[in-house]
Amino acid sequence: MRGSNLKRVLEEGHFAVTAEIGPPKSCDAAFVHRKSDLLRGYADAFNITDNQTAIVRMSSIAAAVLIQQKGLEPVIQMTCRDRNRIGLQSDLLGAAALGIKNVLCLTGDHQSFGNHPQAKNVFDLDSIQLIKTIKDMRDEGRFLCGEEMKVRPDVFIGCVENPFADPFEFRALRLQKKVEAGAEFVQTQCVLDLKHFRRFMDMINDRGLTDRVAVLAGVMPIKSARMARYMQRNVAGMMVPDELCERLEAAADVEKEAIDIVVEQIAEVKEIPGVKGVHIMAVAWEEVVPEIVRRAGLYPRPVVND
Repeated sequence: MRGSNLKRVLEEGHFAVTAEIGPPKSCDAAFVHRKSDLLRGYADAFNITDNQTAIVRMSSIAAAVLIQQKGLEPVIQMTCRDRNRIGLQSDLLGAAALGIKNVLCLTGDHQSFGNHPQAKNVFDLDSIQLIKTIKDMRDEGRFLCGEEMKVRPDVFIGCVENPFADPFEFRALRLQKKVEAGAEFVQTQCVLDLKHFRRFMDMINDRGLTDRVAVLAGVMPIKSARMARYMQRNVAGMMVPDELCERLEAAADVEKEAIDIVVEQIAEVKEIPGVKGVHIMAVAWEEVVPEIVRRAGLYPRPVVND
């Protein structure tokens, strides 16, 4: 069975591209297939979100299987909010049995942000513990309880990091803990403040982390000036420069300007030492991903072999 395409792209030194497909708030398989048809060939792997912002959606594993049917490679997101260590390990085994080769470990948004705020969270493990659990299952053939398994899950392990959250000085240390636990690639929060992101990259380069983990810088096309101002004022852990907001406010064609900005951002992050790829987060705006990838000079995607 083939291993992770994303892993091979990175190992061969290519600048990687990942994108996102958000499952529907229904059991509409055709919705996932349409997104797959739209995005096929424009990224090396595609994140399938796990009840993003604590809103009930089709499961990430089910949606991952649906995009595999269309020839795309999924990255399943696994959050610690909704499952204990039994459920998390069980789902990983199921995903691996279905041929899923990439997993992204997250703690998960608090349920108060979603459409079931009265739900009980779990958080039996945090994301660092989940990373270590999956690494031990893969490399040692051992469950968290110490029992051995006969067939190990062959997965490429990822994590997330927010270079813009407070306290800033601890972001590199937190990423280091994830790398030591077993993370092999990291997707960052969307990079809108490049000066601040360069400082973060300097810190993790100084710690030697970019020799141990592949950094994929998050980029996000912001569809309107109003959305940019809202993110600037209300979204914790996100830095939105005034210059970006003002560009969108002055633009005659805001959507074109949003795409221009992302293409410029990709060109800049490509030149930052230690950045090995980009993660395009076109939330509910997936149709712009092909244009972004083409204009950024990242199409066609490399074909790699086992």
